Formats: sequence, structure tokens, C-alpha cells
Amino acid sequence: MTPCKIIIFGAGSIGCYIGARLLSAGADVTLIGRPRMQAVLQQQPLVATDYQGFRAETWLNEGQYATTAEAAAGADLVLVTVKSAATEEAGQQLAPHLRPGTPVISFQNGISNAERLQQALPEARVLAGMVPFNVLQQHPGHFHHGTEGHLMAASHPSLGPALPWFANAGLALEMRDDMPSVMWSKLLLNLNNPINALSGVPLVEELSQRGYRRCLAQAQDETIRLLDAAGIPIINLTGVPTRFIPKLMRLPDWLFTRLARKMLTIDPVARSSMWEDLEAGRPTEVDWINGEVVRLAQSLGRTAPVNARLTQLVHQCEVSRQAWTAKELQWAVSLAAREDAPEGR
Repeated sequence: MTPCKIIIFGAGSIGCYIGARLLSAGADVTLIGRPRMQAVLQQQPLVATDYQGFRAETWLNEGQYATTAEAAAGADLVLVTVKSAATEEAGQQLAPHLRPGTPVISFQNGISNAERLQQALPEARVLAGMVPFNVLQQHPGHFHHGTEGHLMAASHPSLGPALPWFANAGLALEMRDDMPSVMWSKLLLNLNNPINALSGVPLVEELSQRGYRRCLAQAQDETIRLLDAAGIPIINLTGVPTRFIPKLMRLPDWLFTRLARKMLTIDPVARSSMWEDLEAGRPTEVDWINGEVVRLAQSLGRTAPVNARLTQLVHQCEVSRQAWTAKELQWAVSLAAREDAPEGR
């Protein structure tokens, strides 16, 4: 395979997991992140596991983990995996060190990160990317992939040398010409992140309760109506047609469990990254998930009361941690929708 120097900027859960998979296949990878994670990985191996039984342990050599963007010099490919709030800062740090035309994939939540990165990296080739699966740091240095899905990125010839390395790592990177639809369709699934974070329970337990699923269905229905109004196509990213998912979520527990068996093929301990942020006392990415829906509504002269309420509740939990029962959350979300409804509707 063609040598390819891959830089992962943002050694969090997603960055470390992708890095570990690529390193297990012999790829030339350097992680750039905080000194805290560097200290962890000096004491123990970088471990990647998944719900299908994959496991890899890699002791990082000197130079495979850096804490400053200078390590990105000479990169053939850069994967940006920082939180959405740090997008501009990431671009500003990388800009002096990348060669013109260097491909940069934004593997971040939300819709606008690739555009924001491109503004900070005007000489790079910034491409939108999508990570559909959940990764949770189970223990320091151990990153677990708990749900299905594969990586996607905007098609570009510059990615050619890197593709065999991803394939060899069992982490296929699919090239797409419809990334806006991919990202919005993924965001429809990510609308469960705040609900899982507010529930305080693992994904399987949360999705097994109809009240939580009804909250998700309301958020998804609201978003689908806005996407239709904006003329943005929706694609299928799972075995269940995307437009059918809200209907599936509203089914009684016994029927949902029977029909959504594949959807519930999730590691029992898997949780959303937003839950992980709340537990760690970090700001969440809710403004780049539900907040994207609110901004889309505003651009159309409409409102998104369900997604606005979920955004508000997560921000409240960032200040004062609170777990919501399914009944409590369903009431809060439904109340927001009723309050916003036109009189007499």
C-alpha cells in the first residue's frame, strides 16, 4: 500500500478509537491531543474494542502522540475529531503546518463544521465526514465502539492513498457525493443523544422505554418536516428506512423490541457521547445537534419547539446534573410542542 501519514487532531473517544484501529493495521498515525491523554497512554496501551468482539492493544511509540499542531507537518491526511465548539481553534492551530491541498476530513457532529474548518484552513481541501457509530471511553485509554455503522466522507481523489489503510483496519471509509443528505440523516439519529444524556441510562435501556422513544420521535418528526420544507433529501443509514423510524419509536415496547431487534444490537454499556460529556462536567455539543435544527427552522421562518426544549434541558443539566424519567421528559417535550402550537390547532 502507498505510504500515508495520517494525523488525528483531537484525541478524544472518536479520535483515539479510529487511531487505534488504523495503528492495528500498521498505518502511520500520529494522535494530537491534550497532555492528560498523553500521560494515560504513556502508562498503558491504547485499547480499541467493539460490540462484535474486535480488540486491539497498541503501545504508542515516541512521536505517535503529540500535544501541539506542529506534529501535523507533512501530513498526507488530517482527521479532525475535536468537539464542535473547538472547530475554529483547531483550524487556526493546523493552518501554519499543512501543505496546500492537504485533505482534511471533519469527523465531527453537526452540519456546519466542514465549512467552518475550510474558512480557517483556506489552502487545505476540507471534506465533510460522518461517524455513525457510538464510541465510549470505558476506562482510561480503552475506547469501545458500541453500535453499527461505517465511516463516510465526501468523495475526492486526494483520499485515494488512505482508503486501503482504512479498509485494512476493518474501518471502511465510504466515499459519498451527497454529504449534506448524509449529515442531516445522521443528525436525525443523533437526536437521541440528548435524550440518552438526560435519561442517565445506557442506550439499550433508554430505547427499551416507550416514553423516551416518543420524545425522540417528536424531535425527529419536527426535523423531517423542516428538511422537507428546505428541500433537503433524507437517505437511509440503517436497515430501517429513516422516515419510518419515528413511527417505529412510537410502538408499544413489546412490538418495538420485536421489530427493532437489529436496531437494539448495541453493547449493553453503550451510551451517547453527550452523556459522557455531562458526566465529565464538560460542555456538550447539543448546540450542534438539536441547535442545528433550531437554526434550520429559523432560516425558514419557522420554529422547532421540541428541539429547542431539548437543547434548553441539556444546557440546564450542564449546570446542575439531573436524570429525567421517561414520563418526566415526555411531559416536558410534549408541553413545549403544545405551547408553540397555533391557537385552536
